[in-house]
Amino acid sequence: MQDSFTEEQQQYVKGFFAGIDARGALLPNAEPADAAPPDALRAAQKATMAAGGKLVPQEEVKAEKHPLDRWDELVGRADAGRFPKALEDFVGRYHGLFYVAPAQDSFMCRLRIPGGILSPWQLRGIADIAEELGGGHADVTTRANLQIREIGAAHGPEVVMRLGDLGLLPRGTGADNIRNITASPTAGIDAAELVDTRAVVRKLHHHIMNTRDLFALPRKFNIAFNGGGAVEVLEETNDISFHAVRVLDGFGVPAGLYYRLNLGGITGHQDFARETGVVVPLEDAVRVADAVLRVFIAHGDRTDRKKARLKYLLDRWGLPKFITETEALLGAALPKVPAEALAQGVHPAKHGHVGVHAQKQAGLFYVGVVTPLGRLSAAQWRGVADIAGRISGEIRLTVWQNFLLSGVPEARVPEVVAALAELGLSTKASHIRGGLVACTGNAGCKFAASNTKKHAAELADYLDARLVMPHPINIHLTGCHNSCAQHYVGDIGLLGAKVERGEELVEGYDLHVGGGAGVEQKIGRLIRPKVAHDELGPLVAGLLGTFLVQRREGESFHQFCARHDEAALDAMLGESVA
Repeated sequence: MQDSFTEEQQQYVKGFFAGIDARGALLPNAEPADAAPPDALRAAQKATMAAGGKLVPQEEVKAEKHPLDRWDELVGRADAGRFPKALEDFVGRYHGLFYVAPAQDSFMCRLRIPGGILSPWQLRGIADIAEELGGGHADVTTRANLQIREIGAAHGPEVVMRLGDLGLLPRGTGADNIRNITASPTAGIDAAELVDTRAVVRKLHHHIMNTRDLFALPRKFNIAFNGGGAVEVLEETNDISFHAVRVLDGFGVPAGLYYRLNLGGITGHQDFARETGVVVPLEDAVRVADAVLRVFIAHGDRTDRKKARLKYLLDRWGLPKFITETEALLGAALPKVPAEALAQGVHPAKHGHVGVHAQKQAGLFYVGVVTPLGRLSAAQWRGVADIAGRISGEIRLTVWQNFLLSGVPEARVPEVVAALAELGLSTKASHIRGGLVACTGNAGCKFAASNTKKHAAELADYLDARLVMPHPINIHLTGCHNSCAQHYVGDIGLLGAKVERGEELVEGYDLHVGGGAGVEQKIGRLIRPKVAHDELGPLVAGLLGTFLVQRREGESFHQFCARHDEAALDAMLGESVA
């Protein structure tokens, strides 16, 4: 093309487009007219600007150069021993690395473990990486995943590469990407399940990892599969929820097994995934997920980070329009059935992730292990891997920050339980500790207002010394409004806050009660804001103690809260424990 212009004309054209570019009218690195069609990211950004919108800084960084193409920048900073600046850190998160200053002057690496299932050799490799290049420990997350922390500036890329060597490349585990896919931790071993979700999770995981367009989201995205078994997945807190169901005959679709599709869950914003009425044939789940993602990529908000999640596109459009757009991409209507078309499913055991349970395979058991709020040392993880290796079993992480060991022969259950005890781990927990969840807190996260893990341990110690609960209770502590520990779905949900005490600010929490998931689905209600952390024990003990005295026969704490208003529940805080 340059041959058809004089040198003077070429300079004029270059100057003309440079001027337009400086005014933001063209994207950097814009494709020439004869290039391939623009990718999904570039097309969505151009549509936003054509409609008069201004891209947020994160979108501008993506426009300059796709974050997946900036690996050399991470390596260059590591060679120089330098941590990233703010937008450089955003780019690094596409490769799984998070600079977590000022909480810690180090990287955190969030892994990608589809369905939360690990082989012994993979877990052993993770333990080695954590010991050699991190802080010597790894934390279970609320997405059935692991994090390695305290990684030095020079070691970030090496951690990513070594995880890739294990088949656990952490690509897209942060920033505006699809996070680790969660699924039933008992998939394939649960006698109650309708669908073994392992195959579809594997297929969707590899589809995401190998489809560049799916790294073009306007904000992060969560996907979960529930196979209909005995352990909760909290799938309705995800942007896409696939829940296995059995459709009865006579409702316009062939009777049999499907996934019920719900959309837009984000409980930190007080929304569960919405009922769509759609049932997805099992073989179509990946195709439907891809179409939902592409509609979100094309139409999600790129001008306001606070409104860039799927929930807000659904709020803006309404669910019918979103489904219509998804069907247009699929080229076919999605089957829909009324609620009465679905056979009654199994109600999951509230703390079914703890203890010894029979598998559907005769003579085999899975063992649910309680972690100290998700954190184990490298030596402990290596010990867990050794135990699993001796029985040819698997390690299955849960959204409750615990894990299961599957494939344990009945005769070897006592041996496994004893070996876990030698590592300082237990297969038993009180009804308070079995559902105790805490995010990283301000010991490792710059957004958190409180030290959630420390305060959770203190609260559990206080309550267990004074109360014996007749039913499982879920207590969730989260450090900030990002709600990584999903405080709104706990029976008791605690959101980090700064509390005035005289002229000082101390760590504390807004106290919510009555939340739940699954059959107990409900957003918790705020009953008292700004409770200092050292006042939590007596207040929560008073509430639970009043419940023990006043509950009706067979009534759960969730049901008890539902029949009292906020003022009545607030009045119970700190009352004497019977």
